[in-house]
Order: sequence, then C-alpha cells, then structure tokens
Amino acid sequence: MADRLAGLLRHYSLSARVFHSGAFCGQHHYAAPHGYIHLVRRGPITARSPVHEDLLVTEPSLLFYPRVASHRFVAAPGDTAELLCAEVDLGASTGNPLAMALPSMLLIPLADLPGLGPTLELLFAEAERDQCGRQAAIDRLCELLLIQLLRYLMDGRLGATGLLAGLADPKLARAITAMHDAPQTAWSLEALAAQAGMSRARFAAAFKDAVGVTPGDYLADWRMNVSCTLLKQGRPVAVVADRVGYGSPNALARAFRVRMGCAPRDWLAQQRGDASLSGS
Repeated sequence: MADRLAGLLRHYSLSARVFHSGAFCGQHHYAAPHGYIHLVRRGPITARSPVHEDLLVTEPSLLFYPRVASHRFVAAPGDTAELLCAEVDLGASTGNPLAMALPSMLLIPLADLPGLGPTLELLFAEAERDQCGRQAAIDRLCELLLIQLLRYLMDGRLGATGLLAGLADPKLARAITAMHDAPQTAWSLEALAAQAGMSRARFAAAFKDAVGVTPGDYLADWRMNVSCTLLKQGRPVAVVADRVGYGSPNALARAFRVRMGCAPRDWLAQQRGDASLSGS
C-alpha cells in the first residue's frame, strides 16, 4: 500500500513538546491553542471538558485531543496519578484534513495499543532520566508516537464516513494518497478511479459513501489547503498556482474566491493580521 501519511506530512508539520512527566495531584486546566496528548501511567484521574462527558480514567491510557479543546484533569484528594503530557500540533489550524477528521477526543487503554509498546517504553525511560538532550529526545519520541497512533487510527475504521474511512479502504486510499502526493496533477475522475483499480462509476459512489464528499470536491479542498500552507510560507501566488495545479495566478484567485471568499493576497493579509493580534 502507498504511504498514506507521506503527502499529508509533507504539507503539514507534526510537532510535539512534552511539558510534564511524573506525579499529578490536585487539578490542572489545559486551554492553550493547540492539541494535547496525555499518557496516564497510573490513575485514577477525572477528565472534564465541554467536548465530552466526565471520564474517570483508572487504567493506563492515552487521551488524545487532536485539536484545540479546553479540558481539566482532576485527581481526588489523597490520590496521586502519574502522567506524561505533551502539547501537539497536527496542523489543524491550517486545515490538515486528517486532523479535522479525528474525533474531538480519544481515550484508548494502553493495553489496546501493543504496537506502540516499544516507543512508549523508550519514551517513559527517557522521561525518567536526567540526561543531556532529554527534552529533544522525549519530544521526538512523542512525535514518533503520534505517527504510530495515526497509523493505528487509520487502520481502525473509527468512523463510518470521513477521511479516516477513506484511508482505511485500500483501494480508495490509493486515490486519496495520489491526490495528496501530487495536487498539481490534472486528476480526472477516470484517472483517480484507475489509481483505485475501480470503474469510474463504482469509484465515484464508493468515494462519496466513504469520505462524504465527491472526489472532485475533495481534490479542490485539498488544493486550497495546500495553497494556504504555501502562502503562509511566503511562496509567490504564481508559484502556489503551479504547485497546486492551476494554470495561472488568475485561475488560482478565482478558485480561491469560490472556496475561501476572498483573493489569496487578501486572505494572507487577514491571516497575518490575526497572528499579530494573537501575539500582542
């Protein structure tokens, strides 16, 4: 099977920063503008958030908030839990479709993640040692853990509809991966169906049923997402147009107005203004 993550990771950076490892007592509120991953090595703790009901976590577990979601952990008086916590960024703020397809929160017992066992053991061991390079090591290990978790989630058919469902289907995954890897290609429905090894009609129906949108709409959205990423990187509009398969800056601008409601330069100015306000 083609690498289902390569194209996504090429356009959207994945990062993690571990900020706590060890005993946890009392309570703590997590409300920064990014995602979080929490590894509960020993409970009990109660997780509270507007995005889910109160959860009492008693066994070693992974709690994953892939997007911004305010939440609070509470340990009862006299209880001391043990946690490893990290800030994570999957590119949700810049439109990574995989980050947007994930549930608001996932709670998975570590016993259900045997494939992540060696990475978890090394992560916990590094976190316990006070050695040079510790922070860099545990951050990189947490990023590896995230990639392994995404593999697990793609294979687990978490939802009946959406990008994860499409990537879980071997045939559809080939077409989706082709779009991710080469947004500049003039993909026709016939060409995408050929990537999937399906007839045109069967592919169109299967894609819509699994992903929830037509192949053409998904490709248009993906091109817009990549365009936004490239514009934020400072690429000229002409270069962006070429990278995402539009024949000219004017063609990109027309598509951009349809999808985003404004011209590329206006959108970029707005993004820079928002960033200045958030940093002030």
